[in-house]
Amino acid sequence: MQRTIKLLTKLKISSTLIVLVIVFASCVSGQLGKNNSGEFKNGMVVTAHPEASKVGIYILKKGGNAVDAAVAVQFALAVVYPNAGNIGGGGFMVYRSAKGEVNALDFREKAAASASRDMYLDSAGNPVVDKSLFGHLAAGVPGSVAGMVEAHQKYGKLSWREVVQPAIDLAENGFKITKRQSAELNGLHRKLMDININGTAMVNLESTWQENSLLVQTELANTLKLIQQKGKAGFYEGAVADSIVAEMQRGKGLITKEDLKNYRAVWRKPITGSYRGYKIITMPPTSSGGIALIQLLQSVEPYPLKKWGHNSDSTVQVIVEAERRVYADRATHLGDPDFYSVPQKELLDPVYNKRRMANFNWAAATPSDQILAGVIKGKESEETTHFSIVDHEGNAVSITTTLNGSYGSLVVVKGGGFLLNNEMDDFSVKPGAPNMYGLVGGEANAIAPNKRMLSSMTPTIVEKEGKLFMVVGTPGGSTIITSVFQTIINVVDFDMNMQVAVAAKKFHHQWLPDEVYVEKDAIDSLSTQKLEAKGYKIINRGAIGRVDAILKTTWGAYQAGADPRGDDTALGY
Repeated sequence: MQRTIKLLTKLKISSTLIVLVIVFASCVSGQLGKNNSGEFKNGMVVTAHPEASKVGIYILKKGGNAVDAAVAVQFALAVVYPNAGNIGGGGFMVYRSAKGEVNALDFREKAAASASRDMYLDSAGNPVVDKSLFGHLAAGVPGSVAGMVEAHQKYGKLSWREVVQPAIDLAENGFKITKRQSAELNGLHRKLMDININGTAMVNLESTWQENSLLVQTELANTLKLIQQKGKAGFYEGAVADSIVAEMQRGKGLITKEDLKNYRAVWRKPITGSYRGYKIITMPPTSSGGIALIQLLQSVEPYPLKKWGHNSDSTVQVIVEAERRVYADRATHLGDPDFYSVPQKELLDPVYNKRRMANFNWAAATPSDQILAGVIKGKESEETTHFSIVDHEGNAVSITTTLNGSYGSLVVVKGGGFLLNNEMDDFSVKPGAPNMYGLVGGEANAIAPNKRMLSSMTPTIVEKEGKLFMVVGTPGGSTIITSVFQTIINVVDFDMNMQVAVAAKKFHHQWLPDEVYVEKDAIDSLSTQKLEAKGYKIINRGAIGRVDAILKTTWGAYQAGADPRGDDTALGY
């Protein structure tokens, strides 16, 4: 961000500081808020920030299609939602045209060419946790800009200049921060001073932030202008690339000009599966989410969830046991398909997943130390963000994008005005050792030069009888997969409308650690007692996920699901 940021609340500090102030904000709150929602005929946009949703609707009304709006929203989120919206990170896109054509775009970050398998281990071979989480060495080569260029070139309707301009306007002219953002910023001054002990920046600890304070980001605007003028080369070459490399050199990072210039987003064939007659279209590896989602759905399909009821003890038990087995498979069998032969066909076989549930015991929890990955013959900060878009023609886009941890590596590119990711932590830094989300990985996801790290992001589109039914996704690190899964079954099995399905309290299990994480009041006290008596360890925690979704109703309207756990906003027309 710019070296000088103007806040129309008599506050003026450096741009690097404004990012660093925000760096330590937690954008996920357990408190539910009131969000815009409703039904619309012509198109809908659901994002994590009201300003980004406004940009998406503006592009749709201007005649742009869902991909045009998605590109505009991605860049807008880099301005108004810097903890996860980004140009210094990466993500995935699942696309379905109005005619039923489907595609998937992988713009996940990659390890630098000089990355090495044991780069985060000490002399004794143990992980040095902070090295893969904070600072320059934690950053992978960003993919977001390349992904947006690729998506627009293939499917865009408006000009590149038109879809990037709204983000430039937001950065250059400023936007009013939300009440949630102002509250976050006001509690961070002391922590900010603690991490700026080198004296490179100063902050006025007497300053206070208020709802509707104006945030202007001149440096970021200039970066976006170069991207607007030169496309991919505006980021991966020239002045912006020089700034990234200079930042790497300052902090002993690995990304070089060649790493940037050689980055490519990759089109992949979407994963498809079925659940109770619905077709699931989702993301293939390097996402683990798509395979795991289909596995979960196949695992619970034989059980009468609707009869048992939403979050009843029987429903929770079956889902937890399915999650336990699926996350064990994730840890062993999933990685970058360009480097590892993922047994996708076997993992998606309904017979395999039914067999995995065969040792499920109603009388007692199955200890995770007794669950290994299935034998295949022949062989994530929770600070991510998701947005769902449908245009007036019925084209649909589901995009999940991230810096990994909240505000990524905390590295602000000097002169560029944006944050870099800490996605290197999504590799198995040491096979068998947990990452920041407690996820355990194996050899399939070991660090290698130019390799994409495994992700839990699960952008998904659902069809019913050959027609668009749902667009869904969420942030949430390791909870992404289970949040998307539960949102789908909330609609399909429990007959919830989109907003209710999104807002419904959720729970999560990921094999290791052997604990069931539960949002407050997600499971009633009697069901909790029954589960604990069977050996399930129930752990209460804050918000799980921030799902943004769209449902196509039988009467032809688009129905919103904007997660009340954040500032998420649904707009349509």
